Amino acid sequence: MKATPVPEIDGAYLFEPTPHADERGFFCRTFDADVVRSVGLDPHAFVQDSVSRSVRGVLRGMHLRSGAGEAKLVRCSYGRIFDVVVDLRPGSPTYLGRATFELSGDTQQTLYIPAGCAHGFQALTDTADTSYRIDRAHDPAEDVTIAHDDPDLAIPWPLPAAFVSERDRRAPSLADVLKHIENTEN
Repeated sequence: MKATPVPEIDGAYLFEPTPHADERGFFCRTFDADVVRSVGLDPHAFVQDSVSRSVRGVLRGMHLRSGAGEAKLVRCSYGRIFDVVVDLRPGSPTYLGRATFELSGDTQQTLYIPAGCAHGFQALTDTADTSYRIDRAHDPAEDVTIAHDDPDLAIPWPLPAAFVSERDRRAPSLADVLKHIENTEN
């Protein structure tokens, strides 16, 4: 497994495993504490694992957490997703930078997303299972959502948004969220 920095998002990494395939299917290590530690991350910091199942066209995001934020490892364990990260950390050298990825069950790549970055994805296959390893217990009071179709984000979603949650449908603009973040930090 190797870790590659994501140039558009300071502190983000793409972990690329080496699946071993044969006539039975494949075997793949999806988490390696030594590799995580080698890029300066604490492998023991992750306290919660979650999984979501989505159907083709489902769009989830853009989500982040207020307060101390939330770092996470994201992997598509089955199917394929179009994954997006936006850096919303005002002091970051990649502030407002955006990176997109296609994560799939075939490659089992894992994306590390630093705290303070917004994240979302769209399912590209009939079924897409997405796994999350998160560094803090979830607190719904800290949930922040940004409109996935905000023109300031200009995310090139590959499919029409077939299904979007009510929370995501009513999400404020990036500008409104940035004002709110600025006001809470002052």
